[in-house]
Amino acid sequence: MQRLLLLGIVGFAAQLVDGSLGMGYGVTSTSLLLIVGLSPAMASASVHLAELGTNVASGISHWRLGNVDWKLVGRLGVPGAIGAFAGATVLSNLSTEAAKPVMAVILGVLGMYILMRYAFKPPAVASARVSPHGSRFLVPLGLVGGFVDATGGGGWGPVSTTSLLSAGKTAPRTVIGSVDTSEFLVSMAASLGFVINLGLLGIEWGIVIALLAGGLLAAPIAAWLVSRIPARIMGVAVGGLIIMTNLKTLFDATNLTAEQMTVGFTFFAAIWLGLTAWTAFRHEKARRAREAAEGEYSI
Repeated sequence: MQRLLLLGIVGFAAQLVDGSLGMGYGVTSTSLLLIVGLSPAMASASVHLAELGTNVASGISHWRLGNVDWKLVGRLGVPGAIGAFAGATVLSNLSTEAAKPVMAVILGVLGMYILMRYAFKPPAVASARVSPHGSRFLVPLGLVGGFVDATGGGGWGPVSTTSLLSAGKTAPRTVIGSVDTSEFLVSMAASLGFVINLGLLGIEWGIVIALLAGGLLAAPIAAWLVSRIPARIMGVAVGGLIIMTNLKTLFDATNLTAEQMTVGFTFFAAIWLGLTAWTAFRHEKARRAREAAEGEYSI
C-alpha cells in the first residue's frame, strides 16, 4: 500500500512538471520505476498506459484554457504515433540487460538537455496562438520524438516542446498545451506496440493505476500553473533529478567502485545545486529589471 501511495505521489509530481513545462512525465516516472526494479520495457509500458488517462485530462484542461492548436496536434501527433509504435517494438525485443544501460543513456541525455537548456538558453518567447510550422518540420520532429519517447520511457516533451519553443514562432502556452494533447496519440501507439510485443500478463496494473490517479489530480493544476511558475528554475531542477536517478545504472555499466560512485554523485549534485541557485538568481534579476523598466515606462 505504501508503495502504491508513493507511486501516486510520483505520478502527481511528474504530471505537475509535465503540464507546466510540456515535458517530464515519462522521463521522471520511468526513471523512478527502474529504481524500484521494473524492466525497461515494462517501465515504459506502465508509464505509457498511465499516460493515456493523464493525457486526456491534461488535453481537456489545456483546451478549456485556450492553450491548444488542433492543427499542430494533428500534424505532430500522427507521425509521433508512428515513431512511438516503432520504438516500442524495438525496446520490447531488447534483452533486459541490454536495454537498461540503453534506456539510462537516453534518459540521462534528455535530462542533461533539459538541465542545460533551461540553465543557459531558456526558450524564446513568442505570442502567436496558431503555429506557423508546416508538415516539413513537424513530421520528422514527430517521428523522432515518438521513437525516443517509447524507447526511453519518455522524451516526447523534451524533443517536441523544446524544438518548437526554440523556433520562437509560437506562444509557449500553445506549444505546451498542443504537445501535451498530441501526446495521447503517442501514448496510445506506444501502449499498442508494447501490448502486441509483450502482452498484458507482465504489467503491474496497481502501478499503472497509482501513476494515473496521481497524474489525474495534477493535470488541471498544471494547466493553470503553465503561465504562472518560473519555468527556468523548474527545468533545471527536473533535468538534474532525471540525471541523478539514472546515474547509478550508468555507473554500474562502467564497473565503478562504491567510492568512485559516491564521488560521482557528490560532484554532480554540487554542480546541479549550483546551477539551480544561479538560475534562480538570474530569474529574480531579470524579473526586477522588467519591473523597473515597466515602472519607468508608466511614468
